[in-house]
Amino acid sequence: MPCLDPMSLIPLLETCQARTEKALQHWLPTTRVNPVLLHEAMRYSSLDGGKRVRPLLVYLTGQMLDVAPAALDGPACALELIHVYSLIHDDLPAMDNDELRRGKPTCHIQFDEATAILAGDALQSLAFYILAHDPDMVDKPALRLKMVESLALASGSRGMAGGQAMDLAAEGARQVMNLIELENMHIHKTGALIRASVKLGALSQPDIEPEQLEKLDHFAKCMGLAFQIRDDILDVEGNTETLGKPQGSDQARDKATYPSLLGMAEAKRRADELHQEAIDSLSHWGEAAQPLRDIAGYIIHRQS
Repeated sequence: MPCLDPMSLIPLLETCQARTEKALQHWLPTTRVNPVLLHEAMRYSSLDGGKRVRPLLVYLTGQMLDVAPAALDGPACALELIHVYSLIHDDLPAMDNDELRRGKPTCHIQFDEATAILAGDALQSLAFYILAHDPDMVDKPALRLKMVESLALASGSRGMAGGQAMDLAAEGARQVMNLIELENMHIHKTGALIRASVKLGALSQPDIEPEQLEKLDHFAKCMGLAFQIRDDILDVEGNTETLGKPQGSDQARDKATYPSLLGMAEAKRRADELHQEAIDSLSHWGEAAQPLRDIAGYIIHRQS
């Protein structure tokens, strides 16, 4: 399979990133409103950084299904806020104890631990407020409720939070964790929000059919695992400056990863296998799905 030229995706990435940034600017409280320090921390962690992969998946899924971009701004913003909240909490000393995120000090380093915890809590609440109140989103109450349900499930103990708990429990257990257990952890920790991103984009189309949702969910499940495998590979082969976070941190904490369990060559083969399976899931949409195929390639070949 030929390597994707990332330069061809720059206009698409920049457009989606700009829309996400504008939506975040709109919904995040300003620093002129009390409590000022909390709002500073929320904006510091959310704005001017990150690849915006989850909002990108919202926009491209909706675009494929002929949803107006304005109807996707709210779901895209909600997904990014949940993601940022999870990063703030994951970086805390009680969990991963990281000091660098997106090329700058983590929230608890820039502010303090208590403010970081509250900032994460507030960002999580704001995400659901947006889904309930954005006037430009799909106007079917049942679909909005389904979005709230999907994001809540993906964020909680049966999704991202549960995956983080599994990750913490697995530290130092590299020799006993098998591939099935590792994939289960990442299906929850990383994959759940990626699947929710595609699902919220799809639910923004009032006439979405169950069979279409099933195909898109399989695409997202495969890409969520491929995304995590690539993260594991970059932790070994990347560098801190490019990654925007410490290189080698997984190995330093003796975490189970795809390279540590499978070896680097087999981890890369598995990522390629998942990528192809994801692409095959989009055959129903023909050329309309090309942007999603391109982003799948970008995720597999990204350098940060």
